[in-house]
Order: sequence, then C-alpha cells, then structure tokens
Amino acid sequence: MKSDFLELRKFVAPEFIFGSGARFLVGRYAKNFGARKVLIVTDPNILDLGLANPVLEAIKNESIEYEIYSNIKSNPTSSQVMKGSELYLNENCNLIVAVGGGSPMDCAKAIGIVSSNNKEVYEFEGVDKVPVPSPPLICIPTTAGSAADLSQFAIITDEQRKLKMAIISKTVVPDVALIDPETTLTMDKFLTICTGFDVLSHAFEAYVSNASSPITDLHALEAISLVASNLIPTSKDLKNIDLRGKMMLGCSHAGLAFSNASLGLIHAMAHSLGGFLDLPHGECNAILLDHVVEFNYDAEVKKYRKIGKTLGLKIDGLNDDEAKEVLIRGIKDLKSQARVNQSLKDVGVNYTDIPELASKALNDACIITNPKRPTQSDIEEIFKNAL
Repeated sequence: MKSDFLELRKFVAPEFIFGSGARFLVGRYAKNFGARKVLIVTDPNILDLGLANPVLEAIKNESIEYEIYSNIKSNPTSSQVMKGSELYLNENCNLIVAVGGGSPMDCAKAIGIVSSNNKEVYEFEGVDKVPVPSPPLICIPTTAGSAADLSQFAIITDEQRKLKMAIISKTVVPDVALIDPETTLTMDKFLTICTGFDVLSHAFEAYVSNASSPITDLHALEAISLVASNLIPTSKDLKNIDLRGKMMLGCSHAGLAFSNASLGLIHAMAHSLGGFLDLPHGECNAILLDHVVEFNYDAEVKKYRKIGKTLGLKIDGLNDDEAKEVLIRGIKDLKSQARVNQSLKDVGVNYTDIPELASKALNDACIITNPKRPTQSDIEEIFKNAL
C-alpha cells in the first residue's frame, strides 16, 4: 500500500530574492525581461512614503521608461483592474512591476491577465480559468502579510456582487519576487498585527488543507513558529529590522505553503466579509480564526495538536478535547495580547447580514480544500458565534 506522502502533489513558486536590498535589483530584472516600458502598480500611500522611489530609480538607471498606476484602494476592485489594464495597453507596456502590499500586487496580477486575454476580470474567477499567461510580472512586497508575491492567488473585489473573487491560477504566479524586509519598517502597529494574523491564517489553513503535502507542511509550521514568536515583539518595536525580517520570512513560508496547499473556511468567510463591508483582510481573519479552528478541529485532530505545540502551548499529556480547549484559548490569548478582540458586531455586521455572508462564503473557491465540508447553516452558526 502506497504511503500518503507519496501522493502526487504539485509545488509552484516564482524565482525570489530574500534579504535587505532585494528591491534594488528590479532594474536588472526588468532589463533581463527585455522591458521596453514598465507599468508600475502601487498605491497612493506607498508613493507618499517614498517606498517606490528606489524602484523607479533602479528602472530609470537601466534607461527603461515607466508609467505609474496608483488608483488602488485597500481592497482592489474590478473597475480599478480594468482601468489599469487599459493604461497598460494604451501606454504600450510590456512588463508590470508591483510595489506594495497585497492590494497592489493582486491588482497587478489581475491587470496582467486582463491585458493578455482581453476579457473582463470576473471571467477568471475560480481555479485555472486563465487561458493566456500574464505579461512578465515582478513583485516587491512592502508588508509581511499577503504573500501575493509568491502565490498563485489574486483576490479582487467585485463591486456589483459586493464580494471578493478568488482567482487561482499558475498564470498569476509572479516571475520574480524581490522580498526586502526593509520595506516593512514603515508599517504601523495595527497593520503589523493585521498582516501577522493573515500569515497565521495562511499557515493554519495550508497545514490542515486536504491538499497539503509534506513540503507545504514544512513551510506552514515554520511560518506559525516565526509569527508566534515574533508578532508581539515586533508590534512593540516597529523599527527593529531583525524582527521585521523574521516576520517577512514567516510570511514567505506561509505563502509557499498556501499557494500550493490552498486555504479553507477562514479565508472563504473573510473574503465574503471583506467584500461586503470593505474591511481589512487581516482583521477579518483575526476575528474568525479561533471560531473556524473550533469548527474544523475534529477533522484534523493530529494536525491541530501539532499547531498547538508549534505555538508553544502545553499539549502533551492532554486528551483531544483538552488539547482543543488549550489551542482555542491560546489563539484568544494571542489576539488579546495583540488587542484584536473585536467581534463582527464591532466592525459593522448585523444579525440579518449573516445568511448572505454565509451564502457567499459557501461559494468561495477556498472552501474546496477546507478539511471539513461545511453547510450553509454551519457557516451561519460560525458567523453568529463571532458576533
């Protein structure tokens, strides 16, 4: 009988450079790709902070022209993607560089596939729905959260349906990721914490995913260990580059894990919630994390026990029910230390919103790899518990 670890699994990752100064290599990579004119996809905050300046300088030093597209908000919309694609084509660009957090990177991915396929962005929703690959894409992340620079996911808000679409395809994996922890030194405390919980959610869900493998498990557990050890210290010492580096490394490990093992119910519910109320994605994940773990626990007891131990919790010698209580309490304690104790009611969810939110979550692509298949009423109950 063949062992589970011999089951066929695909692992996709871009070329990536990790470390201080990685962002300065963008000009060299753009030249290697034969860039004629680059579309720089970023957001107004990144421009105001000056984080894009070294990137622009490096591209200019290679005598490559560029156009900046920064009309992007924290949850990029389908209309912003379409406008970016129009600019890319009108300016005769042949390469895209994304500078920023998950929003500019996801928007850049979607601009690329819309430009190469000449279709509306909603036509790519789901798994492997992109016929023609994106033009070359270089990602420079400035937050330690989304790992969009490493993943085959792009999340775009559909304004008409008020939900976040998940586009999952190898064609949106960036060609190169330049991962420079120095870019995260401008993150404030709230953003640091929200993105940290995004990383934890990525790692938790990848580890218990029904598409996980021994390779993704290694990355997921390392991400959990790094974030559990460094999230609170980083939030108290925002300019500490060593701590920032560990958080960025944790983010990268989680990205490699979830890009290949996919996600689960936390993200399906967070996409529904974030699209409905335009909330920060990491905050949605933080609110839902312990509630979804409680629902899923019985389906992956051994793995959740391992997560508990990786978080540094005392699990050995406890029965499964006791271990579950310790894990849930440990997650709540971490949320309490980070001061993310908001309920769904606190962020604007009403009891009457729950059926619609649950229905949208049930149809999210991330739910396919959740270890336990929920019903509409299951999801409604989890939302109620988080109110």
